[in-house]
Amino acid sequence: MSHVMQYQPQWIREDFVDFIAEKINPVWAWKKVKASIVDVQMLSSDFYQIQLQPNHNFRANAFHAGQSILVTLVIAGVREQRSYSIVKITENGNVVIAVKRQGKVSNALTHLTVGSVVEISQVQGDFTLTSSSAPILLLASGSGITAIYSLLQQAIRQKVSQIDLIYFSRDEAFHSELQQLAEQYPQFHYHHFNTLAQKQHLTAELLERTVADFQHRQSYACGAKGMMQSLNQIYQQLGIAGQLKQEYFQVVVDENAAVQPVVFLRAQQEFEAKTNLLESAEQAGLRPAHGCRMGICNTCTCTKVSGSTKNLLTGEIDHDSNSQIKLCISQAVSPVVINL
Repeated sequence: MSHVMQYQPQWIREDFVDFIAEKINPVWAWKKVKASIVDVQMLSSDFYQIQLQPNHNFRANAFHAGQSILVTLVIAGVREQRSYSIVKITENGNVVIAVKRQGKVSNALTHLTVGSVVEISQVQGDFTLTSSSAPILLLASGSGITAIYSLLQQAIRQKVSQIDLIYFSRDEAFHSELQQLAEQYPQFHYHHFNTLAQKQHLTAELLERTVADFQHRQSYACGAKGMMQSLNQIYQQLGIAGQLKQEYFQVVVDENAAVQPVVFLRAQQEFEAKTNLLESAEQAGLRPAHGCRMGICNTCTCTKVSGSTKNLLTGEIDHDSNSQIKLCISQAVSPVVINL
């Protein structure tokens, strides 16, 4: 008895439809979210506010303050992605992000002109405000102000009874807007530290002096590694780490950790890992799926079959077998086997 192989054509392929659609209108796509740049403003010498008009595939009403999007650009023929916090979504559904001119994607993005089209993701991330009106503390440094500014606006809308913002910055990005909000809303207190004028680091004393009851508040922080490390240390020493919600935009590798052998099981590849697992794999010529490189999206999540890894955001060590890890924020601290 002969088996006749049935040929079943895929009648409509998404990439073909997108290819044709894009020829007619650059933002048209079947499922993908494409967006055109409609406005670019300078916040400071290297910090730009970019307004994006997404196509009809974007779900603007799913947005919660503090969330972000992935922006994908093709640079030198390679699709590169980076995550950006959303400053706000306008009434007509446009997405406003703020981009610091640093790194490959951000540099390319800030050089694009109005009318350029990029691909974006749906909103993502869980750096969001709890639905309480209890007093809160917001902390930001550098471009971390983007997510914090978004949370601040939400906190005002939510009638949070007392809001304090501590902002370490070497430029004036969002400074005048924040001053205006502090004048307009008596429940909002703004504490700005210009780090060029005064070398000021985050200490327990500074917190105590600025917001006396900070230990009793839910805190939200986003910023550069110096501030984030100090903050985590202070909150751990005071035993209030559970009251801190945080978003990182720099992943810090433990430079002193020993190089470890890593095996990708399905690919039958072994390599030496000295930085995070995603970068180490890429340096060895492998191409694992990834997205934001910051632990926000779940694109690089995979199963660690055995071995120990350190979460570079929380510092936690995971010794479990068959546990889920994100390659971009994991560093091997023993020989590791991964199901990839």
